[in-house]
Amino acid sequence: MHVPDGFINAPTSAVTGVVAAGAVAVSLRGARRELGGTSRAGEAERGGERTAPLAGLVAAFIFAVQMLNFPVAAGTSGHLLGGALAAILVGPYTGVLCVSVVLLMQGILFADGGLTALGVNITDMAIVTTVVAYAVFRGLVKVLPRTRRSVTVSSFVAALVSVPAAALAFTFLYWIGGTTDVSIGKVATAMIGVHVLIGIGEAVITALTVGAVVAVRPDLVHGARGLGPRLKLRVNGELVDAPSGNTPSGTTPSGTGPAPAPVAARSHRKVWITGLVASLVLAGFVSFYASANPDGLEKVASDKGIDEKAEEHASADSPLADYGVEDITDARVSGGLAGVIGVGVTVVAGSAVFWAVRRRRSDDASPSSTETTR
Repeated sequence: MHVPDGFINAPTSAVTGVVAAGAVAVSLRGARRELGGTSRAGEAERGGERTAPLAGLVAAFIFAVQMLNFPVAAGTSGHLLGGALAAILVGPYTGVLCVSVVLLMQGILFADGGLTALGVNITDMAIVTTVVAYAVFRGLVKVLPRTRRSVTVSSFVAALVSVPAAALAFTFLYWIGGTTDVSIGKVATAMIGVHVLIGIGEAVITALTVGAVVAVRPDLVHGARGLGPRLKLRVNGELVDAPSGNTPSGTTPSGTGPAPAPVAARSHRKVWITGLVASLVLAGFVSFYASANPDGLEKVASDKGIDEKAEEHASADSPLADYGVEDITDARVSGGLAGVIGVGVTVVAGSAVFWAVRRRRSDDASPSSTETTR
């Protein structure tokens, strides 16, 4: 659903740019709590230590999976938006930043999504999907039995709802600032109809990913925190209570014996490495077999005439434009190498942002920056 330049007029694009910038600023502040928050000054939570590297990985994974267009109807494909997945795994504020990093990398390096439309894309694909998905998810986990399965089911429903919500948001923006004279009713019907189908694919991918992480490391899933009874973590073949993030290192919640948290803290590297390898395989190899059909927005734009005033991308001459490496004639090698480069750049850029946010939070909460009164 990457909106190119020329679909939305300049004033509306400028306003959405301001909205996107404000949302990113708010998310940077909120992500400090999600990534490296402290329960009390000077008392770092273990959850933040694990979430910061996971957030960079989530951004890279979303980039990789977005390369895998899947068929949804005759001549139409869809791909993951990722807002629901990011919000549930690493939190809504961090989720907005994850998807925004992906959109920025795609726009600058791969000429995917217009640069003047970057505000539109962040508003639609990062903010709307994340907010809607997380609101639905939190509502469901509060009323469903507090189990691992409920987290997975809630993830499915939240992701399913988030995609047509994004389609509706685009329709609203097009109604305000569309550059062609097209019946908004027809646009809404076509957009929502096809994106309900795409939402099913989004829901399956999201639920499978969240379910896989919850099965082995529920303490790494932001949306599974605070659920009771405590979710279980498999350590050395045995199920034990997952660490909550604020239990003192080396003790159980009751303080009577050794806790599994140190083992879990070390083993999160396995999850990170596994996720990175999966992202590289998906982007570097599986993406070659993705559907070549236009995605939902491209199809609707072509059928309804929305694309009449579409403009050439400012980065159209990028050596990685259209997810291929310039001067490499073999399509499989070109696309695969571009995917690998994209995953690498995204994980580095994302991790740098999230570590910086976490360090800023740690600095703000350090004893040297806190005045103590007596």
